[in-house]
Amino acid sequence: MTKKKKDISEKEEMVKDQVEDTIDQAIEEVEDNNAEKGKQEDGETLSEEELLKEEVQKEKDKFLRLFAEFENYKKRTSKERLELFKTANQEVMTALLPVLDDFDRALNEIRKTEDKNLLQGVELIHNKFKETLKSKGLEPVEVKEGDTFDADIHEAITQIPAPSDKLKGKIVDVVEQGYKLGERIIRYPKVVTGK
Repeated sequence: MTKKKKDISEKEEMVKDQVEDTIDQAIEEVEDNNAEKGKQEDGETLSEEELLKEEVQKEKDKFLRLFAEFENYKKRTSKERLELFKTANQEVMTALLPVLDDFDRALNEIRKTEDKNLLQGVELIHNKFKETLKSKGLEPVEVKEGDTFDADIHEAITQIPAPSDKLKGKIVDVVEQGYKLGERIIRYPKVVTGK
């Protein structure tokens, strides 16, 4: 059992224990209230009907609070499960990124040869692999030469003197493609910036 699943199981057990404790407390309070029926409140004796109405109102309030707490728990656990699935998918995608990089490099080398059948076959496999990853939510981070460098999106490897004035502070070269899974960047693009 993974740590996250174990944590979710422990949280479920804690909430179940809390629910049982709350129910036990409610039962004890009802029994205590029944024992105190004859006591006076503000100098007047309450009728049995008024006492029962008051108890019912208290129990309704407790029930509503307990129900709201349980609904919050259900929302929280479903959100955690979704996050767990996304994280599991992210680990697989991150592991496949070096394979995709090697595939891109191999395809570039095959393009230099004159064997068109080999090129066509490898391109078909490459496209199928990329489309499969795309269908699972993997998308490349769009970055090209001349884009403005943003530390939140890009990872600068080095700075070189800018080949032209318009490339100062901008991206000069993309060394490694970045990818995102949904809205989350799982690998930042490695770039060279101009100074």
